[in-house]
Amino acid sequence: RLLSANFIQPIDYPQWVSNVVPVTKATGKIRICTDFRDLNLACPKDDFPLPNIDQLVDLTAGHEMLSLMDGFSGYNQILIAPEDQHKTSFITP
Repeated sequence: RLLSANFIQPIDYPQWVSNVVPVTKATGKIRICTDFRDLNLACPKDDFPLPNIDQLVDLTAGHEMLSLMDGFSGYNQILIAPEDQHKTSFITP
C-alpha cells in the first residue's frame, strides 16, 4: 500500500538500514513501525528543542481561541530532503 502510494520506494545496497518492528495496537491489530534509534544517535542535536508542555499551556492562558492542527497521518506528511532519503532505508522480509 505504501509502495503504490509512492510513500516508499525500493533501493538496492543502502548505506543506512533500520529495522522494521511490529507493534500491537490496543485493538489487537499490528502496526508496522521503523526503529530509527541508531539514525537518531548519528544525527546532530537540534538547537531548537520543543517547549515544555507546561510552557505551552501557560502561553495559551487568557486567549479566547486556540487552534489545533490535525495530526492524523502526520508521519506521512513530512517531506524528507532528497539528499537525506537514503538514511531512512529499512529492511522488509
